Amino acid sequence: MERLQKVMARAGVASRRSCEDMIASGVVKVNGKVITEPGSKVDPAKDRIMVGGEVLSLSPRKYYILLYKPRGYVSTLSDEKGRKKVTDLLQGVAGRVYPVGRLDYDSEGLLLLTNDGDLTFALTHPSHQVSKTYLVRVAGAPEPDKLSQMSKGLSLEDGPTAPANVRLVGQREGNALLEITIKEGRSRQIRRMCEHIGYPVLRLQRIRIGSLGMESLRPGEYRHLTAAELNKLKGSAGLK
Repeated sequence: MERLQKVMARAGVASRRSCEDMIASGVVKVNGKVITEPGSKVDPAKDRIMVGGEVLSLSPRKYYILLYKPRGYVSTLSDEKGRKKVTDLLQGVAGRVYPVGRLDYDSEGLLLLTNDGDLTFALTHPSHQVSKTYLVRVAGAPEPDKLSQMSKGLSLEDGPTAPANVRLVGQREGNALLEITIKEGRSRQIRRMCEHIGYPVLRLQRIRIGSLGMESLRPGEYRHLTAAELNKLKGSAGLK
């Protein structure tokens, strides 16, 4: 027996957290009965699971897609404001995929999308600490002591940040360009870190996720991971 949200995530429905929300909203049935309690146990070999009226397939083809998210897109599967979604950019992908983590509406850069729930869980779990690197244009030019504070860790409203790698890589018209690498995934973390030291973000671009880099991708373009890239990414996330 397994937890219902874990079975759903493994089948590629959504992340475990999103699956928990779906269960609580009453759109999931097991053997014809609506289940609203996350954590309910099911036997995937015997039980008939339906999500939104569709029978759950437990062996879908797995997709691993690296997308350059443009600014002006949300990295969620739905948006109450009707804004453009990153999944709108995917053409010819038959399976339903969902983003691993998020990039803000006004941010751009690399975003991984998959229907592999185990990989999503591993990549977003704090214990595995997969690094993410950003190029960040800030308003003004931070003094070295400010960058040092950010490197050592800052006290934000949701707790202290872990140490980060921060370096000044350029300056234009009085505004600095920083390269920042973190191993956390809090909401709007880079923006909040920069605001905390007094230099708000003007533009933010994620250029690397673990071993995955930008290469030749342009805004709105995507590609499927190679087997070698996938194996290396799984290794960094603690998966075989």
